Amino acid sequence: MFDQHIQLPVIATVVGGQTGRLDDYKGGVESIIRLVPSIPESALQGIEEFSHLEVVWHFSLGSDNDVELEPRSPRGNPDWPATGGLVHRNHRRPARIGISYPRLLRVEGRDLHVTDLDADAGTPVIDLAPVFQEMLPRGPVHQPKWPTDMLRNYWKRAGERP
Repeated sequence: MFDQHIQLPVIATVVGGQTGRLDDYKGGVESIIRLVPSIPESALQGIEEFSHLEVVWHFSLGSDNDVELEPRSPRGNPDWPATGGLVHRNHRRPARIGISYPRLLRVEGRDLHVTDLDADAGTPVIDLAPVFQEMLPRGPVHQPKWPTDMLRNYWKRAGERP
């Protein structure tokens, strides 16, 4: 389907936390990002001084057959406008890459204990870095109304799920 491909290493795996590819109620769930043995613990030196991480992960529970680039309504809801595949933030994107910003709770050896990581247990982590305030978007961020409507319950606490 695509002309070029790259290979990326898996540097960690998500242990515990989210399960079941659920769309909403992802708040307050704790999980662990466990480094693979080939990465030394010393690679994490100093990371505990940061409040949040930027985690790049692979939607490994999806498949290449799930990729959908043509316009469609988010979550199949006709109340939201059809938008192209690169406007969505889910497993139907070409590289099936997710990016999350969990809060770092603590570091224990090779384990980064986090909360609010919306990747499921077993998810391969491609990269992670501390969040630098200076690297966040500059200037006001704007978007249409539908993402706010769609994600109204996204970060509600998992225990509140109906």
